Amino acid sequence: MKIKTNLQHELIVLFSLIFMTACSASDNPKTPEAEKEPEEEVEEEVTPPVEEEEEITNINWKNWYLSVPIDRGNGSATSIGYEDIVNDNLTENESQYFYRNEDGSYTLYTKFTGFTTSGQADLGGKYCRTELREYWRGNQDTNDNWSMATGTHILESTMHVDFVEGNGRTIVAQIHGKESAGISGNPATVKIRWNSGMIQIDYYTKPAEGEAWTSSYDKKLDFGRVDNEKFTFKIKIENGKMYCALVCEAKDLNIDYTEIYDYVGNGYVHENYFKTGNYFGWHDDYEAAAQVVLHEVVTEHTD
Repeated sequence: MKIKTNLQHELIVLFSLIFMTACSASDNPKTPEAEKEPEEEVEEEVTPPVEEEEEITNINWKNWYLSVPIDRGNGSATSIGYEDIVNDNLTENESQYFYRNEDGSYTLYTKFTGFTTSGQADLGGKYCRTELREYWRGNQDTNDNWSMATGTHILESTMHVDFVEGNGRTIVAQIHGKESAGISGNPATVKIRWNSGMIQIDYYTKPAEGEAWTSSYDKKLDFGRVDNEKFTFKIKIENGKMYCALVCEAKDLNIDYTEIYDYVGNGYVHENYFKTGNYFGWHDDYEAAAQVVLHEVVTEHTD
């Protein structure tokens, strides 16, 4: 009788445990794995896309201003400061010549309009441009320039050329000299030209004694063919010498820095600034045009 009683007691305890376990499972059902996915989606949403980072860092706009071939009111080309570029504050007319693309690159369109940086010109006269001019230290002052005699100075422009009508030539980068106290002349010392798909280095060399640095003493060097592919052209001034390099993956080009000319060793004393963009070598009509897309610009200066 005692055994039977104990058995009944054990059965009651067992049924109680089963009942409590069932209730507990009902109150706290196991969460399916699929319901945890929204947490992962939230993490993806707060991670900045790579494209946004590239758009911010591809050009340090404070170190540049833009020239477009539109009459500023006195017959000269219009200058656009970095604030208007960053804030997308260009007029409808200005935006025909310069605009930002969805991938963060910038299109620089130009043609002969008659409005140049040095004043109005007739057909067959001067040339027009949509081009960036460097402020070395970002001081927004055309006296903010650098000397070849000290430090290292580097420009790397990544771009591709959509089309160049007319004679097929546009200048995509420059080292430009600056007239200063006791030093006359504003030489376009180095011009990197896209010439029907060939990257050509056009550089001034030492003039005759007593004469200025001009194109009368320039030399031209075909450096590599890029056609309409994306490329990076690099200019470096180091110890007074100019070196150039060119990378174009589509053309399997990877030309390392090559010494081109010793400027300081040949008496060059001008202060300088970099330029990059679309300086169209055509002025025979008002119709032919050129278009360059600028993907990235990097400059580096050491005193």
